Amino acid sequence: MSSGVTNLSPVKSSERYVILDALRGFALLGICLANFPEFGLYTFLKPEAASSMSTAVVDSIARFLLYVFVDGKFYTLFSLLFGIGFSIILSNAAKKGADGLRIFYRRMAVLAIVGFLHLMFIWSGDILMLYALLGMLLPFYRRVSDRALLIWAAVLLIVPVMVDYACEVADVYLAGKVVAFQEYYCSKYGITDDNFAYWLRDADDYEGVFQFLVQGALVRLQEFIDGNRYFKVLGLFLIGFYLGRKRVYAGLESRKQWLRRIFTLGLCVGLPLSLVYALSAMNGHLFGTAVHSVLYLVSVYPLGFAYAAGLCLLYLSCRNSSLWKWLAAPGRMALTNYICQSVTGMLLFYGIGLGLGAEAGLVYIELAAIAVFACQMVFSRLCLSKFRFGLLEWAWRMLTYGKWMHI
Repeated sequence: MSSGVTNLSPVKSSERYVILDALRGFALLGICLANFPEFGLYTFLKPEAASSMSTAVVDSIARFLLYVFVDGKFYTLFSLLFGIGFSIILSNAAKKGADGLRIFYRRMAVLAIVGFLHLMFIWSGDILMLYALLGMLLPFYRRVSDRALLIWAAVLLIVPVMVDYACEVADVYLAGKVVAFQEYYCSKYGITDDNFAYWLRDADDYEGVFQFLVQGALVRLQEFIDGNRYFKVLGLFLIGFYLGRKRVYAGLESRKQWLRRIFTLGLCVGLPLSLVYALSAMNGHLFGTAVHSVLYLVSVYPLGFAYAAGLCLLYLSCRNSSLWKWLAAPGRMALTNYICQSVTGMLLFYGIGLGLGAEAGLVYIELAAIAVFACQMVFSRLCLSKFRFGLLEWAWRMLTYGKWMHI
């Protein structure tokens, strides 16, 4: 191992920016709200089963509000933070005269392995593997000018609209073969339309859970293809990389006017269009796939950017508030908390745990998600009062830097 790599080490606690950790913690809350309807198996229920619940009316309202305020907005925030993190790794390495790219690729390789294990053995909704694989493309943009970086980002975010329009006009379904494989595995294990929503609730051993996870990994691939997620994530990475280059997080006070403009514009554009987007999503892409893709573009990203800018403005107005410590703690342990959310979801809703899935209404599932995140805030504060890292962050850093680190 080269001495340059050996001399590198993770960012110290004293060198961290609280606002980045707080934004990451806030994103974790949104991701928990977005993911728990699937953990609770509510997403898989047929319309007649969902409408027969006592909470059906409230659930319908909650579902609409999730599309308006949650869907896509928090992975947008997380993706921006990922790009900023890449710029910090390169900056940290440059200051120490070390090979930042080698460290970065090793970091992504470890994350890809964690993501694969998460996808195949815990939850089919994993995003880590996609982040790691797309993250490996970021170094190719490190010498690109700021202007070109933003142009690349804009093109990548617009490409999904073009792809959806072309597929709609040509009547082509890109994920067809993946769906065929998924249907093959479902028939192999006896997973049908009638038992799909209840399979994980009724699975009384891990073998049954794993059978569902195999076909679930294919469903996840289908979702990425249907949503053109790889273009979207890479585009957001590049915007985050640009923000990291400019060290926006280090000079928020001097950028207050800029943040106000981002917040105001993002809210004024993103919120009303998110209402239309939610209407389209609730009614099976009411205006067609291409129009739905346009609605996603002009609603999800502006509102996601408004969330980031708004939280930064709130931080500037009351930076001494204890709120930031509570939000930053889970953000510093984001990997550990993300995986723990999945494990908690399994234990609450699957048959190998309490088996509460497919029985609770959406509103109760979201209350459970909020409770889980509240517990994670307390857990993270306690952990970081005794240890430097979360457990998975500790292992990730040691594998990345190739040396033992005291926790």
